[in-house]
Amino acid sequence: MNKTLSSFILLIFLGLVFVNCANRGTPDGGPKDEMPPKIVEELPKNYNTNFKGKIIKIYFDEYVKIKDIQKQLIISPPMTYPPEITPLGGASKYITIKIFDTLQPNTTYAFNFGNSITDNNEGNPYPYYRYVFSTGSYIDSLSVKGTIVDALKRQPETFVNVALYEVDSTFTDSIIYKNPPKYITNTLDSVTTFSIENIKAGKYMLMALKDGNADNKFQQKTDQIAYYKSFITVPTDTLYTLKLFKEELDFKAVRPALVATQKIAIGYEGDYSKMKINVKSETPPDFEHRITKDEKTDTLYYWYKPKFEADSLILNVSHANFNFDKDYTVKIRKQKKDSLTIKTISSGVIGLEQPFKIRGSIPFVSFDTSKVNLIDKDSTKVSFATEFDSINNTYAFNFKKTEANSYKMLVLPEAFTDFFDNKSDTLKFNLSTGKASDFGFVRFTLVNANYPLIVQLTNEKGDVRAEKYTTKPETIDFLNLQPSTYYIRVIHDANGNGIYDTGSYLKKIQAERVSHFKEIEVRADWGYPETLEFTSE
Repeated sequence: MNKTLSSFILLIFLGLVFVNCANRGTPDGGPKDEMPPKIVEELPKNYNTNFKGKIIKIYFDEYVKIKDIQKQLIISPPMTYPPEITPLGGASKYITIKIFDTLQPNTTYAFNFGNSITDNNEGNPYPYYRYVFSTGSYIDSLSVKGTIVDALKRQPETFVNVALYEVDSTFTDSIIYKNPPKYITNTLDSVTTFSIENIKAGKYMLMALKDGNADNKFQQKTDQIAYYKSFITVPTDTLYTLKLFKEELDFKAVRPALVATQKIAIGYEGDYSKMKINVKSETPPDFEHRITKDEKTDTLYYWYKPKFEADSLILNVSHANFNFDKDYTVKIRKQKKDSLTIKTISSGVIGLEQPFKIRGSIPFVSFDTSKVNLIDKDSTKVSFATEFDSINNTYAFNFKKTEANSYKMLVLPEAFTDFFDNKSDTLKFNLSTGKASDFGFVRFTLVNANYPLIVQLTNEKGDVRAEKYTTKPETIDFLNLQPSTYYIRVIHDANGNGIYDTGSYLKKIQAERVSHFKEIEVRADWGYPETLEFTSE
């Protein structure tokens, strides 16, 4: 082997050794950067006075980007024309605020960026950065603080706006529908407390909004609202609690339309229970009508007979509680005819205290119970009683059920007759009950309670799974519960109407008081007593 070849082999060997050694300890780039960006300069300086500019620049020691600016940025007082904030969609070592609005004189402005400013590489936020300036000779330094709670749920929504309206000669209750507030802040995504900063002394109306369309004005259909019971005076050391609630919508009807032969659909918003529908057109002497509610949507159906010649019908829709009274013209045109269908609402495994329900597609006018045969698994005939709900067009069958049993219901032809004289065909339904050992129970003893009360068991989302109403001291038993985790909610039914009543801003009514207790775990074939101790609010 010549000298040149030996040298070449030696170089390859050394190279392989070097590579192998290098791979044993490959560096990992060092510890992760968890430090937020730092501000190195603000032009003009933060908390400057006599501000007259249109451009603000904030410089950082590294590249930053802006995220969720629509949610995170709160400007107080709100501006009619939003400023331009850059960069958006990129990174830069500085942020530019370009102001287009005409600024109010002698006013302190605050830009609350929340957690929207982050470094470009790791996304570390610069937390709750605020840029403040005054168009006058001093910075307003007073504040209002407090807590947001939900009137019904265990936890309030996130990103709730809390605002102050100045109470002066121009103030009216309707201002929240028309104008943005004087001062505003936001709870952001992780806190339920609020602090409105840089306020001048004065008299204010304090309120909060879960603002559905981010316009800083109250819209009943999309927003939750909270308001303090009286005007407040700043400066103040009081910590205020605001309860968010969703108002019942004011009643409004949607233009009716013919959707099938002799069937008119009328959409609505709000409470339909006292809604009245009348035909103002000339009708035959034997004219009849029925009204039913759609199973899923906010729609009422106006059924009429007999069919008669007309190009249109004039319907009057009214609601005394909301001073609503309006005439609508419904065009009559050829439409398909509905056919009678009957389906079960509750089937399969049914609770021992749960009624068996059926629903018809056309209003029922008669039901011959003698054509119904109900038997259990031993072929023993079971007696039953029925309840008819005309608005929902349902029949509920109530009968005594026993555990681990099965039931068959045979409904003979022509048992049901609908509004158009259609008769039902043969119907067969099967249902069963579970074993007692498949269910759990809980017993509540109430301490220091003021009655009446609505005691509810809900799931984590707040959907009611079981409910009891009580007007006097007594133990409250929930039997035959599906094994699950339940949350305990008690509604203090102040007006004794048996339902939860929400609040009204214009009527100055707060939502009914609600108490929450720790969750309970209900297991199969097991139960326990629980004491609910109430405190005064």
